[in-house]
Amino acid sequence: MAQLSVEQFLNEQKQAVETALSRYMERLEGPETLKKAMAYSLEAGGKRIRPLLLLATIQALGKDPAIGLPVACAIEMIHTYSLIHDDLPSMDNDDLRRGKPTNHKVFGEAMAILAGDALLTYAFQLIAEVDDDRVPPSVKLQLIEQLAKAAGPEGMVAGQTADMEAEGKTLALAELEYIHRHKTGKMLQYSVHAGALLGSADDRQMRELDEFAAHLGLAFQIRDDILDIEGTEEKIGKRVGSDRDNKKVTYPALLSLDGAKEKLTFHIDAAKRHLQQAGVDGAALAYICELVAVRDH
Repeated sequence: MAQLSVEQFLNEQKQAVETALSRYMERLEGPETLKKAMAYSLEAGGKRIRPLLLLATIQALGKDPAIGLPVACAIEMIHTYSLIHDDLPSMDNDDLRRGKPTNHKVFGEAMAILAGDALLTYAFQLIAEVDDDRVPPSVKLQLIEQLAKAAGPEGMVAGQTADMEAEGKTLALAELEYIHRHKTGKMLQYSVHAGALLGSADDRQMRELDEFAAHLGLAFQIRDDILDIEGTEEKIGKRVGSDRDNKKVTYPALLSLDGAKEKLTFHIDAAKRHLQQAGVDGAALAYICELVAVRDH
């Protein structure tokens, strides 16, 4: 793909995700307040990096990205639920998310918790309801099982727990890496892995794409740590310096800002190397990799 066509492809896929998310919310039955609270955070914008990784992986393997739309939306719903809960006073106590007041500031803490719960469970419903001959039951089962692992007590929630328990403590690099691999990395890695499953990757491609995603996940969180120092509230859409205020251990705090930037470069380079070794049409994935490295929000 030429750069222009890569950008066009990703823009088209992002729009497809936005349209599908709106459609899933419109068909939902239930209390109006709950649906409004769910939609408020789900439709607040964002980069949609995780859905795009999934759809770009399917494309890289020569398959139709449309087969992955339900899973892409499920991933975004789980990501959004995690943000709603992260922002709560009992967690990170944030007032802004994506440039707007956080969910609990608009709907109250109880409704924010319920909106997060609803997005989490609705995500699994979307995958369970996939009715597409190109997605056999065995693949659907793997998608559900591995999403539960990536999002649950062996994945994202494990990372969130370790992150919370590490506040105010001095960690070794390996301990910080554990937090980042789980809190952020597992869902990013799942996005690529799910795309590889739907795209019928062979064993070698699956291994290399998994490694690509593991390095990309660490790079994403390191860049997040850097932006908490160098970013602006206007750009990143949330309060700058919250990591320091919450006494969180970060790569810049542990390695210095320059050291964190070196680590970012190391993981981006490693991700690109594994993507190349996967032997797929990885132009869109490589472009996303570059976006992660230089993003300002």
